[in-house]
Amino acid sequence: MRIHQQPAFILHHHGYSETSLLLEVLTAQHGRIGLIAKGAKRPNSRVRGILKPFQRLLIGWSGKGELATLTGAEADGAHAALEGSALYCGFYMNEVLLRLLHRHDPHDRLFEVYQAALERLCRNNSLQEAVLRVFEKNLLRELGYALVLDHDIADKKPLEADVVYDYIFERGPLRLANPELHRPTEGLRIRGASLLALAQETLEDASALRDAKALMRAALARHLGEKPLHSRKLFRRSIPLSATEMEHKLDKVGS
Repeated sequence: MRIHQQPAFILHHHGYSETSLLLEVLTAQHGRIGLIAKGAKRPNSRVRGILKPFQRLLIGWSGKGELATLTGAEADGAHAALEGSALYCGFYMNEVLLRLLHRHDPHDRLFEVYQAALERLCRNNSLQEAVLRVFEKNLLRELGYALVLDHDIADKKPLEADVVYDYIFERGPLRLANPELHRPTEGLRIRGASLLALAQETLEDASALRDAKALMRAALARHLGEKPLHSRKLFRRSIPLSATEMEHKLDKVGS
C-alpha cells in the first residue's frame, strides 16, 4: 500500500537506530499509524526539522502491518507555537490520543477536533482548561462514548440549569430530588448549568470549569485505566519544561 499527501500530526517520536525515528502519527483519513522515518536523524535529512509535534504535515508512506515506512513529509501551514502551560496541554492531548486510539482505526472528525484544540490553545492562553474539556468531550464522542448532556435519563426532559443531577456513567444525568441532603449518589453530583455549558462549549465561569473537569476526568478514567498519565505529572512541576525536554520525558509514553 502506498499513500500520498495525507494530512497528519506527529503525536510522538523517538529514536530508532542511529539515524532513524519511530513515529506515532494522527492522520486525517487513516487514524493513528506507526511509521519508521529512515535517516530522519541525519544532518542532511530533508524532514529532520519538521517531524515534531504540533506541526501539521502532508506525509506519504508505504507498506503494510503495524509499521510502515515514511516516504515523504512537508509542512502544511505554520507550526502551532505552544508555550508555557499551553505546551503541557498539547502534550496531554497527544498522550491521551496515544492511550485511547488503536492503530489503523480511523475516526472521521477526530483530526478536525484535535487541530481545532491546537488552534484555540495558540489563540487564547486564558481558556486552556475550557479547550481541554471540549477536546475531551469531543474525543469521547468520536470514540463512541458520547456523554449525555441534554436530557434527564429518567423522563427525557431537557436539563435545567438550576437543578443538581447525579451523572451516572454509561447512562447519563438523573435529577436529584433533594440535593441539599447530600445523600450518596451512584455517579457524580453535578449542576445542570455545568452540563449545559459543556454541551454548548461555553465553559466561561469557574464553577462550570471545575464541574466539567471532575466529570471529564472520571469519564476518561473508565477508558484510560489505572496507569497514570505522564503529562499530568509533568504539569505539576514548579519549573517549566521546553518542548524538547517534554518530548524526552515522555519517551516512555505507549507506542
